[in-house]
Amino acid sequence: MSDYSDVAAALAAVVAALDRHPRLAIAVSGGVDSLTLAHLATRHSRTVATMYHATSPAVPAAARSRVETHAAAHGWKLVVIDAHELADPNYRANPVDRCYYCKTSLYTRIAAITTDPIASGTNRDDLGDYRPGLRAAAERAVVHPYVEAGIGKDAIYALAHGFGLADLERLPAQPCLASRVETGIAIDPADLAFIDAMERALAARLGSEATLRCRVTHAGIVVELGAAEFARDAAIAGEVATAECARAGRRLTAVRRYVRGAAFLHEH
Repeated sequence: MSDYSDVAAALAAVVAALDRHPRLAIAVSGGVDSLTLAHLATRHSRTVATMYHATSPAVPAAARSRVETHAAAHGWKLVVIDAHELADPNYRANPVDRCYYCKTSLYTRIAAITTDPIASGTNRDDLGDYRPGLRAAAERAVVHPYVEAGIGKDAIYALAHGFGLADLERLPAQPCLASRVETGIAIDPADLAFIDAMERALAARLGSEATLRCRVTHAGIVVELGAAEFARDAAIAGEVATAECARAGRRLTAVRRYVRGAAFLHEH
């Protein structure tokens, strides 16, 4: 663990950040960061937390299922909302700062139904990435307990492991489906549904812990695999992707190694 020498120290730091707030509205996407934060808040903090999960064509079906499963198993108060980001033409145009418009829609929707401060699962490592959604968070005074506690991704995985959350401690990064659409290609629910279907088909063959992406690019469909998966399973991925593309009347142009943020076409 790179941030803290032990899980107890990481836990104490995050709980201290959470305890500053009598109540919190935690935006839970379905990834390891926000789900682990929800467990921290409900198991260890004095804050009264309500979880808010936004469902939309850009959210993988598996993410909603994961959120609902954890909420039911652990007695969370969960509010499922539609953030209506597709109603925003700025979002649909898919500019390089698309995430700003997405998070603006999300936080505006949550703030419309609660006066509780909004908390996100943003962690320290995210601060080094291009994250236009952080601008939307700053404009709406969203709090980031992991950042306040100095917690990065390694510590979050360690916390998930310490809680016995086996499905989370092995979960790859889970960005929204729109992040797979190359900048400048309009966000279309049909594309998002295809991406989700492709990634589910690939995960069924390569395993749920595999790092993989289906990207909609100006040249066609590209499948990306993590280094280990590429070395071992590129041929299998190619077979799956070819079949899925043929079924959907799309063209597969490449199976290549995963490159973080490859859908962004401009320097930031």
